[in-house]
This record gives sequence, C-alpha cells and structure tokens, in this order.
Amino acid sequence: MNPNMRRRNRYVLAGMVGVVLAMNGFAYAMVPAYRAFCQQFGFAGTPLVAEKAPESDEILLDRRITVRFNSDIEPALNWRFKPVQRSMDLQVGDTGLAFYEAVNMADHPISGTATFNVTPLKAAPYFVKIECFCFTEQTLSPGETVDMPVTFFVDPAIAEDKNLDDVTTITLSYTFFRDHEAEAEHKAAALDLRETPQVN
Repeated sequence: MNPNMRRRNRYVLAGMVGVVLAMNGFAYAMVPAYRAFCQQFGFAGTPLVAEKAPESDEILLDRRITVRFNSDIEPALNWRFKPVQRSMDLQVGDTGLAFYEAVNMADHPISGTATFNVTPLKAAPYFVKIECFCFTEQTLSPGETVDMPVTFFVDPAIAEDKNLDDVTTITLSYTFFRDHEAEAEHKAAALDLRETPQVN
C-alpha cells in the first residue's frame, strides 16, 4: 500500500471515530435536555414543576381528584421502596403531601436516582410538583430507612380542558435506579478524606 493511501485511510478512520464520539456525546447531552423539556411542558407523562401552589381562591371546591401512588425499583438497586399511602383524595388546586419510604437492604451505602411519570398521560400537564425527592440523587447508609416527601397539586386549569372531564384518578409513579456515578463520586471523596493529612 502506498503512503498516500495509508495516510488517507488514517484520516478516514480518525473521522469515523470522531463521528462516533460526537454522536455519543450528543446522545448523553440529550438526556437532561429531554427531562427538562418534559418537566416544562408535561410531555410523555412527566409532571410539571412549580415553585408555589395556587392561591386558596383558585381551589375548585366542586371537583375532587384521587391521586394514587405507585413504586418500582431496578433489580440492581438493593432497596425496598414503597409509597407510605396508596392513594389520596384532594380538591383540584389543593396542595397534597405524600411520602415514599426507602430502605437500603445492603451492607454498604447505595445511591439511587428516581424517574417519574403520571398516568393518564393527558393529565401530566396539569399535575404539578413543588418539592420532590426525585430532583436529587439519594444515598442511603446500610440499613437506613428514610421517608421521602413529594408536594404537589392538580392545576385548576384542568377544568378548562374538556378532554379531561373524564379524569377522576391520576397515578403518580416513581422508579428508582442505582446511581453508579454518584457512588463512585462518594467513594472518591471518602478516599480523598482518608488520604488528607490530619493537622493536630
């Protein structure tokens, strides 16, 4: 093979590797962007996020919604995870406070991150969370039990959407996944702490 052909092959190979790396980087960057989009517009069953609840005069006294709570867990995450309450009845616009319980069944710390969605999907734009444990990764010590709160409301604007007149029940589901990246960061931080010289 002549030198020109060899050089051209190297350029082609380098270009292909660059394209693959760029595509992987783009796909990785799309995950948080997709989540942010879903939270902003209630797309794909993702609840919206707000800083405060409706005023008391916005609460619809003549319409009630039953909110059910569901939980799932990735097999690789050795936790027990369940809703403390199975359902809750509240007036549209009223603020609800629910809890999920998580227990680390392992003999070492484990980190997890929750994903969430609402069904029926068409109700997602009207289900709004104010505070949620799903916004940050959770790390539990061996045997630790925690109650994780979620504060939410159903937007009174749901009454203006005739497509949702038949909705009387909304299900909020969480799935916890093991967060290997967070665990690696915690281990690295603990190692740095052990290796830092102590000043007497």
